[in-house]
Amino acid sequence: MRLDQNPSFRKVIVPWYDSETACLVVIVLMGLVILYAAAGMSVAQEDKGFQQYLWVPVTLMLLSGIVIFSISFRLVKRYLQRFSK
Repeated sequence: MRLDQNPSFRKVIVPWYDSETACLVVIVLMGLVILYAAAGMSVAQEDKGFQQYLWVPVTLMLLSGIVIFSISFRLVKRYLQRFSK
């Protein structure tokens, strides 16, 4: 039996955790985490006793930035697929 080249369904079903709303919420929350990490960096730079722990907010900021970039790339790719048809 051959596969149907024109199936009756056209829209891709996206899981709830990968929906546009969920992605935008995660981007906003990661933005808040970046602000929190920036505050942590400023506190760690002010006090000499905390300067050795400066890697913690830097790592937090870096990881949040990676998540924002990844989700933004996914959303842009999804918008391009939607509007290119």
